[in-house]
Amino acid sequence: MEKNKIETRHVSIEFPGVKALSDIQFSVETGEVRAVVGANGAGKSTLMKVLAGANPGYTGEVLYNGKPVELRNPGAAKKLGIEIVYQEVDMALFPSQTVAENIMMNKLITGMKGKSVVNWKYIRTEAKKMLDRLHINIDVDAMVGSLSLAQKQMVLIARAVQGACSFLILDEPTAPLSTAETEKLFALVDHLIQTENIAVIFISHRLQEVLQICRSITVMRNGEIVHNGPITKDTTIQFIVDRMLGRSFEENFPKMQMEIGELAFEVRDLCDEEGMLKDVSLNIRKGEIVGISGLVGAGKSELCKTIFGARRKKHGQVLMDGKELKIKTPTDAVRNKLGLVPEERRKEGVLVDEPVYFNLAAANLPKFCSGILLNKRKQMDNAKEYIQSLGIKTPSASQLVALLSGGNQQKVAVGKWLAADCDVYIFDEPTKGVDVGAKHDIFTLIQNIAASGKCALYVTSEISEILAITDRTYVMYDGRITAELVTAQTTEDEIMYYSTGGKKND
Repeated sequence: MEKNKIETRHVSIEFPGVKALSDIQFSVETGEVRAVVGANGAGKSTLMKVLAGANPGYTGEVLYNGKPVELRNPGAAKKLGIEIVYQEVDMALFPSQTVAENIMMNKLITGMKGKSVVNWKYIRTEAKKMLDRLHINIDVDAMVGSLSLAQKQMVLIARAVQGACSFLILDEPTAPLSTAETEKLFALVDHLIQTENIAVIFISHRLQEVLQICRSITVMRNGEIVHNGPITKDTTIQFIVDRMLGRSFEENFPKMQMEIGELAFEVRDLCDEEGMLKDVSLNIRKGEIVGISGLVGAGKSELCKTIFGARRKKHGQVLMDGKELKIKTPTDAVRNKLGLVPEERRKEGVLVDEPVYFNLAAANLPKFCSGILLNKRKQMDNAKEYIQSLGIKTPSASQLVALLSGGNQQKVAVGKWLAADCDVYIFDEPTKGVDVGAKHDIFTLIQNIAASGKCALYVTSEISEILAITDRTYVMYDGRITAELVTAQTTEDEIMYYSTGGKKND
């Protein structure tokens, strides 16, 4: 089978105040699964956007099978069979359209040869064939807005593969997926490279998955490639991390020992109107980090949003210091000193088209007013403090949040709630899509919040994070709490047992 190859020679790109890529020499050919890894801001996504035609301002050359090509727009990349599936799935889908329409969107936009009227039966049939090929059980007539995050990810992958794709770029593809869904994706990737002459470029911070699925690896740091090579039995996570960060790095996180105070926050018998949550109860003491663990679809995010007033409550109570809080909207939650860092940061956690200084003030705007007007100097002073204390990498406080890396966007999402001085902080998948260095920064930040006597609810499907940072953890399955565990006395196996529906008497 004839191989196709895409490569860059001396590619560089600059944004205001930042050299995003410097003299990049990169190549990948069909039949290969190549990992591209690096800390947040290393240049991974910038390089991939060059290949996808979304960063037209690059210098240097891109070659396709040895011949120079211009990738100055996404259309030029698609003609060469280069498709990209971005991490933020909601930014690329049409929620008010069906699954079939989203999968076949390229054909709907460009039109079908010889047809002046859309053949909707053809659209549904071809979309169904694509889903069957990927072993995805989703109704093609369902509205995309009604799907789970995992299902939306698979719809995007189906759309990318549906065309004449030779190079498929997956940006953090497993972040919203369960273990079973991830295994299905890996089986698909293996099929694509073995039988369909496709190259897969796999961007991920989950290094264990990188070692499992990829055959070669490119490591980036500060806009440069610092390592290229095959993945062998001697390629370890520690080896990759050291090159990502340019120094030796200890993977284990040192848990601070903190004094746990009196009971401060409670949830009693909480149910949502959609019927996902089933009599959920939990409590947090002052200075305590309490985890919510469970697989994708267990109801963790729904719990966070219901507590915060972003989903309608059917019945149940939320209490602070023994007093019931009346929370019907997020505004009510903020007024009662609750903060939520949501899972989908670009959609719900930050204002991507606003500057860093405004985002860091957004959760408590009255604090930054002079009279009835916002005071920019107050916002800038606040931003400078948190940029330094949180280690946010940005050329200035005036940089648009959309131009920051994923990890730095997450730090901004956390920082805005620190400025609001909440009593209870809810973190929903706070390290999704961030590198190990940023993860440790976020862990340290959350521990410092708890050390100040605040309550922290840490919600994640990553059991290793639960074991690293929490004092106690509740395990969810099918919208219910199936176990309450003391973290220091439990194991990954026990948490997984309850996460999959296990019961204490089994």
